Amino acid sequence: MRVYVPLTLSGLAEAYKTGELGAGPFVAYAVTPALREWYLSDDIEELEYAALNRAALASLRLLALDPGTVRRRVVVALDVPEGAAVADPDHGLDPGSLGEVRVDGPVPLTKAAAVHVDSGEAETDVTAAADALGAADTGDDDAQFVVDGAEDHELLWFATQEIPNLVGLGD
Repeated sequence: MRVYVPLTLSGLAEAYKTGELGAGPFVAYAVTPALREWYLSDDIEELEYAALNRAALASLRLLALDPGTVRRRVVVALDVPEGAAVADPDHGLDPGSLGEVRVDGPVPLTKAAAVHVDSGEAETDVTAAADALGAADTGDDDAQFVVDGAEDHELLWFATQEIPNLVGLGD
């Protein structure tokens, strides 16, 4: 099963050093029944893209909590065994948790299929979005517009072999 794990670049660096993602159950995003119902599509690629975008928003939330980290959203696409990622049925169609799953951790980083990261050009918009997230959560339409601006930037795809360069540990 493919899941999308939200991180920051510092979180990715830590995972690279330890060789693992997550120390215990951790949050990821996947194609869940609730996400299928919300997105109204049977196209698996569209649904996985929606799950990736949900993880990108969760990465933005991590950035908002850590003002000292580089302002780029990071999502690791990870393959886990069926049943290792479980959606909470009590959340149903709660917009804040669509696609959310819990993964029994840790998972070896070798299970990663790819890494998705913002380009440097996105940093200004991602910084503004992270700063506006709290106000957007309380219903401020102007702040939501700023948060949505980060979504205008597509995350770039990187092979797992490129992780050392992404986190500044490569040659």
